[in-house]
Amino acid sequence: MFQYKCLNPISACGTSLFTEEYKQVEELQKADAVLVRSAAMHDMQDVPNLLAVARAGAGVNNIPIADYSEKGIVVFNTPGANANGVKEMVIAGMLLASRDLIGGNKWVEENKEDPNITKAMEKAKKAFAGREIQNKKIGVIGLGAIGVLVANAAHNLNMEVYGYDPFLSVKSAWNLSRAVHHVSSIDEIFENCDFITIHVPLLDSTKNMISAEGIAKMKKDAVILNFARNGLVDEDALVAALDNGKLAHYVTDFPTPKVAGVKGVIAFPHLGASTEESEDNCAEMAVDQLMDYLENGNITNSVNYPNTQLGVCQTQGRIAILHRNIPNMLTRFTGAFAKDNINITEMSNKTKGDYAYAIFDVDSAITEESVQHIIDIEGVLKVRVVK
Repeated sequence: MFQYKCLNPISACGTSLFTEEYKQVEELQKADAVLVRSAAMHDMQDVPNLLAVARAGAGVNNIPIADYSEKGIVVFNTPGANANGVKEMVIAGMLLASRDLIGGNKWVEENKEDPNITKAMEKAKKAFAGREIQNKKIGVIGLGAIGVLVANAAHNLNMEVYGYDPFLSVKSAWNLSRAVHHVSSIDEIFENCDFITIHVPLLDSTKNMISAEGIAKMKKDAVILNFARNGLVDEDALVAALDNGKLAHYVTDFPTPKVAGVKGVIAFPHLGASTEESEDNCAEMAVDQLMDYLENGNITNSVNYPNTQLGVCQTQGRIAILHRNIPNMLTRFTGAFAKDNINITEMSNKTKGDYAYAIFDVDSAITEESVQHIIDIEGVLKVRVVK
């Protein structure tokens, strides 16, 4: 039986998928698996039984990836499960930045007791006039699951769409509208677009990727939308550009003390994926991935170990090995099996950065002694008998 712990409330659409072979526990130290949304896990190092963590969402900044990788703990996320919810927020953000709907709504609230409000509003509405998004140019930086949906939706709204992603996947390319201009330089987006929306992870290489230099290249009254991660936009440069009239608006799901309340900033309390549908989709995907890993040893959508699948084991046994990506590991594994007279029927060994993952299906019994022989190999982080 596998034991799991939920660090945050997780949709029952996901947890209901667990079979009678799974039991929910409160003690983290007893858990084989963890389901998490936003709970901070960086101080959770006492995890002797933990095999996997599934983040019901895309971002994993709240999880100690490096530490868990060294412990042989697989960390999953759920890319694309909340993509539609974020896409709709981006479209809403564009509309709010184009038409002063927030200001108009506030005026109604402030004048709701005025018996002449119907007459007064005809004069007041001039202050809230805006512009349409049709025929405007939008630049989408990052064409992953969310970026592709945003680009296609913008095209369907009769916008001219520019897309930038030097690492565009085959799947994204197939799903992306052919009408999108795929540009090779981010400067083309800065220089040409009325709206710029960013959809990339926060990495050392993407931190402050929208900087003072980039903002200087943008059109006057351009709008920047950030529904991806805090840290992607240089806030000092942003505030300065809003103050001097270079930018019209900054629409973000990540308010900070530096930008909250600044004129021209439209901010939300991280609502991008806060829909019932997104939470259900993320929970279902997270649980599916956990169960497939725990029961079959297959990895899908891991952020620290390579995706590896051998389906359901049809042989006498399956052994899974999480190890460092160093030379001759596969030779050492097969040599250890040969010494124990274990015949390999099928295998897969894949790498991701500094780490690798190997699965072996065998037609012989896997003994504790055989497992120990693998554990003793330098570079092995965790060994698990799946079947």
